[in-house]
Amino acid sequence: MKSRQVFLVVLPLVFIFWSFSYDHLKLDYHNLYETVEYSSKQNIEIANEFIGPVIETKCSDVRYYSLAITPPDSFLTFREALAFKESQGKFWKINSLGYMGKYQFGMTTLETLGVTDSLKFLRSPRLQERVFIKNLKYNHEILEPYIEKYTGQKIGGVYITESGILAAAHLSGPGGVKRFFKTKGRKANRDAYGTSIKTYMTRFGGYDMSEVIEP
Repeated sequence: MKSRQVFLVVLPLVFIFWSFSYDHLKLDYHNLYETVEYSSKQNIEIANEFIGPVIETKCSDVRYYSLAITPPDSFLTFREALAFKESQGKFWKINSLGYMGKYQFGMTTLETLGVTDSLKFLRSPRLQERVFIKNLKYNHEILEPYIEKYTGQKIGGVYITESGILAAAHLSGPGGVKRFFKTKGRKANRDAYGTSIKTYMTRFGGYDMSEVIEP
């Protein structure tokens, strides 16, 4: 019954977003070695505002918009790598469990962050980027004692870094990260698809978060 209700909620959203007629361009993320599609007007503006200036090049009748190369340990690289893992960088994506957007937020988390309209959230890349930063800072505030205590140590076979902790919190919430440390890494939460917070701590460890996390 629940699965049928979810289907009835998600299906109209799929048709709404399918009906949007964007002229898609491509942004080539040099530092991620991946290509992510953006709409010609709206998302180029989003890229300039939240990601950085883009450079236009032309090949035949296709325009490519490339980001300037950024340091491999920068916050920009962290953010876009995490987004690609979550949704392939797609603002409109809804997964099989109802998690939404570029960073795959659930409605409970969104409500905690002040978002109550899921359709408005999906239709606004700017809102999604702002919510991601807000959530990052929220998690950092809660987990700051753990970041200060464990950064630089090896717990449960994982080398601990600030960015790794925040990525793990994005996956399982601050509670899952606290549990990991309180059990010295013996209990590591997994999401519904089986991904462990250890994976996120390792994969997204070592990035410089000072750009968004004030000292």
